[in-house]
Amino acid sequence: MSLPDYQSVYDNFDPASLEAEILEGNLQDGLNVCTEICDKWAYDPQRVALYYEKADGGSGKLTFAELKEQSARFANYLTSQGIGKGDRVAALLPRSPELLIVIAGALRAGAVYQPLFTAFGPGAIEYRFERASTKLVVTDPVNYPKLTEVKDCAPVVCVNAAEVSGDVPDFDKTLAEQSGQFEPVLIKGGDPFLQMFTSGTVGKSKGVAVPAKALLAFYVYMKYAIDLRDDDVFWNVADPGWAYGLYYAVVGPLLMGHATHFNPGAFTPETTYDMIRKYKITNLAAAPTAYRLLKANDHVLPEGENLGLRVASSAGEPLNPEVVSWIEKRHFCPVKDHYGQTETGMTCCNFHGLDHPVRQGSMGYSSPGHRVVALNEKNEEVGEGEIGQVAVDVKASPLFHFDGYTWGEKDPFVKGYYLTGDMAVCHGDGCFSFSGRDDDIITTAGYRVGPADVESTLLEHKAVAESGVVAKPDEKRGSIIKAYVVIKGDQEPESEDALKDELQELVRHRLSAHAYPREIEFVDELPKTPSGKIQRFVLRNQAKEEKQG
Repeated sequence: MSLPDYQSVYDNFDPASLEAEILEGNLQDGLNVCTEICDKWAYDPQRVALYYEKADGGSGKLTFAELKEQSARFANYLTSQGIGKGDRVAALLPRSPELLIVIAGALRAGAVYQPLFTAFGPGAIEYRFERASTKLVVTDPVNYPKLTEVKDCAPVVCVNAAEVSGDVPDFDKTLAEQSGQFEPVLIKGGDPFLQMFTSGTVGKSKGVAVPAKALLAFYVYMKYAIDLRDDDVFWNVADPGWAYGLYYAVVGPLLMGHATHFNPGAFTPETTYDMIRKYKITNLAAAPTAYRLLKANDHVLPEGENLGLRVASSAGEPLNPEVVSWIEKRHFCPVKDHYGQTETGMTCCNFHGLDHPVRQGSMGYSSPGHRVVALNEKNEEVGEGEIGQVAVDVKASPLFHFDGYTWGEKDPFVKGYYLTGDMAVCHGDGCFSFSGRDDDIITTAGYRVGPADVESTLLEHKAVAESGVVAKPDEKRGSIIKAYVVIKGDQEPESEDALKDELQELVRHRLSAHAYPREIEFVDELPKTPSGKIQRFVLRNQAKEEKQG
């Protein structure tokens, strides 16, 4: 089967005809995102929206028709609580059918869904609630104890509430009391439907409100980069607590009327292969760390077994050539690298569904509806072979949907360009290769962590005077978090190992399980600029040398 030509599709891309083709409503007069990702497919009672594994074993499925009814019940409950258009509704839930019902129900009511990663500690949750004025959170007995430590916590509804102490409404009982009918609330293309938070290098995470018009960009990514076809069985391994999982494991496939898959368990090579075999997955998407772990445990896959994957996609950090060749050799399918951000969604890709020259190790070409460039320090577009900051030419990008951080935390726009903070090599033919962050963001196992968050959490410990947190290269995770810690003069610990354990546990608990420093080194002082700012690049270079040494 011959693929459409990339350049032809890119040059002739027409947002208006795409909108008319894929949306029931329209961006000008109004639409409802739950209608777009659920109701319009619910006419067929057999059509499945979600296949899911259960934490205690077993599995189940949720049809679009069932999702329509359950989301209506949740929307009715929200309305009964005075929650509606523009209000933030959160879920602190594992990958489960309840999670999908909360997302769809919030959107049906015109509210804005706010994801929370289940590894977040009370501090991270508290900050997000305070920022977003969150009106309700749905959780489960495993995650509920964290919310008891959150100051001014939003009202809570709990799945299996009988398992927690206190007078907390039960999710299933609450829904059962509501009507299964609810007229979807319309919002405009510029109105938000998701409230994301992104990592920042200085201070706290920044708010990203994703408007309904982003649906067009999500569709383009699923169609051309992922190449999601009617006969595919699709699994995006990413957690919906983060942008890639929420945009492209939930909204993207459902927008196309396609079933998605949830597995609440921790990622292991064994469980991943079991899932692919069980559901006969043909189209797989995951972070590079997942592919690296599969490669590192090559022995788990029997020699010569073909799992039946047609295509694989990767996003979150660059995919190294060794992993690409391993996937092609062991899984008999191509893997393509894609680039994007929480703010923008995926903007630069190697496309499974379009024909274009492939440059090994590159992040690919501008997605249809976007014009991606690289800029020098004067914010001029660079030429072939030059490195510049990746940017989006806003006027030439009709599908670009980010109009600034929710609470004005930073201005990332200059001279009509959106600046990503990432650096890339321009190849002169529309293709780019990622070359690193322009700031201090740490990408570890696919998660982006702002070092300032970790540093400020470490400072909560009475023994810590100051700390510098950087990425240290690691074969399996891409990077691990390393902390250089200065101990207060009057706080000499009896055991450095015990103090390391305490500090790691503090970050795990207050921030999140993926953000703790796997290595801690105690030092007398940190390298600083004359104005007293920590020179993280000095520590980064030191960590790199340790790795090589």
